[in-house]
Amino acid sequence: MTTIDILFPVLNEHLRLERGIRRTTDYILENKEFFGGRAAFSLTIVDNGSDDDTPDIARTLVEEFATLDEEYLKVRFIRLEERGVGIAFRAGVEATSSDIVGYMDIDLSTDIDYLKTMLTTFEDQKDIVYVNASRFARESDVTGRKWYRKVTSKGLLILLKSVFKMKSTDAICGFTFVRRPEALRLVSECSNDNGWFYMIEFLLRAERDGMKIYDMPIKWTEDYDTTVNIPKTVKNYLRNINRLRKEFAREDRSNNR
Repeated sequence: MTTIDILFPVLNEHLRLERGIRRTTDYILENKEFFGGRAAFSLTIVDNGSDDDTPDIARTLVEEFATLDEEYLKVRFIRLEERGVGIAFRAGVEATSSDIVGYMDIDLSTDIDYLKTMLTTFEDQKDIVYVNASRFARESDVTGRKWYRKVTSKGLLILLKSVFKMKSTDAICGFTFVRRPEALRLVSECSNDNGWFYMIEFLLRAERDGMKIYDMPIKWTEDYDTTVNIPKTVKNYLRNINRLRKEFAREDRSNNR
């Protein structure tokens, strides 16, 4: 049986946390015929510095699901004082013992049914170590995307392909899964950036290391209540792209000596 840890990095998500976890657990339980005997899931809520009711809601969910008589479905909680998706993801990867670890956005913008595709991909193609969902894959179906988010996402993608020759068609879709040994290796190689750019570096280093990645087409629906600050995020991306470009150049020079 394959063990899978789904990380949910959350920051002040008291309005969406319970809904997102219940939708995920309901989906897994309703598809017991598909997952039963094939996969055991841990849903790990990784709170990174929330100052609302998010931690209390998370603890309540953990207590509730601890009484559920389902060995293949558990809910866990990790509390961090520092903020950022990057630090939340690192903490989740380092804490898990599952065969596969990944993260999903709590708004479930990516159709949850792709958990089946992810599992089947890892089962049937042992050489694939990284499943990267993509909104920009040719077969993907994206709805409700606002124009300015399309522009920023496309602009980022063009920049990453230009600077780093990135092969993947999306860098931060919010639905990524990796085999644990490779995930730990990438965590050891990546910087300690705490923000969203950490996930971009994680993917770029996977490509750089020659890991086989499945660029997975998905059905994706925009969440209009996103908490992402776009101008601040773009500024952070530009700064970190320049940093990582220099870092890769130094590594290349060192390897060529």
